[in-house]
Order: sequence, then C-alpha cells, then structure tokens
Amino acid sequence: MKTEENFEIGCCPKFNPELWQEKEIVFKDKLFLKDHVTSIFHIPLNFGKVMERSMEKIEHAGAKPADQLVLTDEKSLWGSEIYFAIEKEVPKADMEKISGTFLTKVFEGSYNDIGKFVEQMQAYVRAKGKEIKKLYFYYPYCPKCAKSYGNNFIVMLAQQ
Repeated sequence: MKTEENFEIGCCPKFNPELWQEKEIVFKDKLFLKDHVTSIFHIPLNFGKVMERSMEKIEHAGAKPADQLVLTDEKSLWGSEIYFAIEKEVPKADMEKISGTFLTKVFEGSYNDIGKFVEQMQAYVRAKGKEIKKLYFYYPYCPKCAKSYGNNFIVMLAQQ
C-alpha cells in the first residue's frame, strides 16, 4: 500500500486514508522484522526504544522499504509484537513472513476508543461474510505527528 510521501509536518509522511479504507489486500510471504514491546494493560512501556532499535537495524542493513508499514499484534495485556515491513533480510534480527488476505478499515480518534473501533471492525468483517483469524493494527502517525496533523488514524487489518 502506498502512503503519500509528503513530509509536510514532523517525521511521519502524510497519510492518505482512502488508500486503506475498506480494502482487501493480499500479502504473499511479505517480509517483516519482528520485535516485542512490553506493555501494562496494553499501554506500551518501551515502544520508542523498540522503534529506534529496529529502525537502526533496518537502515543499517539497507532494508528500509519506500513505504513504511509497521503492524502491531496486541497479543496480550502485557506485550505486543511489532512487525516492520522490510525489503530484505536483516542480520541478527527476528524475521517473519506474513501471508494472507486482509480486510482493512481506517478509524480516526483517540486510542481510548480502540475497543469501540475493534467492535466496528468485527461488524464490518461479519457483514462481508468473513471471520477474523488475526487482527493487526497500523498506526500511520506517531503521537507527535498525529497532534501536528490534527488526525489520529488507526488502520485495522483483519486476516481472513
């Protein structure tokens, strides 16, 4: 998926929600660097440190893709897996290939509304006659850029 490469404000490229709104996308062995964030009740404790560490590895290996995609699997109250899309293998890093068909939906609002957004995503997927096997989250903006742009987007990818 393409983002709009326009760094008008901050460090994150301007996000075009239309590219992700209610789409069906297919990953076939899409390569990701996998890392882990420690959380307490889904509140990340070391997200910035994990981002810095992983991005440093990716950039050092020359594996950064043209369009950055970072997926989060909120697997428990105590931590989440973070998946950084990459162009090639990164030495001394945990790699994972993700394959599957995903329904996507874009939400805008506070992280506090995530429960409501998940319910809406579940209803959307059911309305398509599908079932969610796994749910990933894509946050196109860091908190600073979300504030600067005036939008806090959350993209959900429901794997079928």
